[in-house]
Amino acid sequence: MLQVNNIVFSYNKTIAINNVSFSLSKASFICIIGESGCGKSTLLKLIYGLHDLEEGQIFWDKIEVFGPKINLIPGMDFMKYLAQDFDLMPYITVAENVGKYLSNIYPEIKKARINELLEVVEMTQYASVKAKNLSGGQMQRVAIARVLALEPEVLLLDEPFSHIDNFRKNSLRRKLFSYLKEKEITTLIATHDSTDVLSFADEVLVMKRGEIIEKGTPNSIYNNPNSKYTASLFGDVNEITINDKNKFVYPNQLRVVQKSNLKVKIQNSYYRGSHYLIESKSENSTIFFNSNHKIEPNTIIFLEVIDDILNQNH
Repeated sequence: MLQVNNIVFSYNKTIAINNVSFSLSKASFICIIGESGCGKSTLLKLIYGLHDLEEGQIFWDKIEVFGPKINLIPGMDFMKYLAQDFDLMPYITVAENVGKYLSNIYPEIKKARINELLEVVEMTQYASVKAKNLSGGQMQRVAIARVLALEPEVLLLDEPFSHIDNFRKNSLRRKLFSYLKEKEITTLIATHDSTDVLSFADEVLVMKRGEIIEKGTPNSIYNNPNSKYTASLFGDVNEITINDKNKFVYPNQLRVVQKSNLKVKIQNSYYRGSHYLIESKSENSTIFFNSNHKIEPNTIIFLEVIDDILNQNH
């Protein structure tokens, strides 16, 4: 189990992580989400031991994690950390980068391991290409394979798909996270991508200004956000007063009806492929909702929250 107990850390006297605590069991998958600068990346670095804590403690399986003051070489052997800069060796091949830390005693075993990992990250055909000739997204995939090479007990991923094209990202994500589950590797991922959170996480931590402001399952965080900040991390969100209470409602949770208490005037229609995102005005607030069709500006319509969504959330 990973145990983070009341940790505090500052950069130049500015608090970056403030009294953060959480725990997770082996083989679980946790996503850390929040706006840029909220402390996601710093939290991963502290868990890995790249910085010294000012207060608190971090343990993995009763082994305490220490920073550079204790460990001459920062980082813990049973963990691997993938930073946003990939740190590949530019003048050696993709295969050589992946196998950099693998033993040469049994070359056939090493080769098989490299091939297995290149298949996971969909880079098999680039095995003999030098890293300097890769795109940013390809480098990121090689870096993912390299941190997996020695099969860590804990894997820390900082925005692992940020440079990867959307058409490849979904396939890679499914392959990688299935592999991590199969190998029972405890994984923490700092991300801004809600797909990482909703599709794969066992638990979600929401960070703001160095603190954890919400935690729970993806379903509970998405359907019952405690704040507009949290809800907005999953896309456009509306704050609507229903029965004298403010509710956070996503565009897909609204529908057009003949008559209701929510009257809006259409401003714009944005084509999203499977639907249109409609921007509208209600008194002084902006309301977004989904529609199968484009709606002309200045059209007056009525909206309501889908009943089963409202009942589920509240």
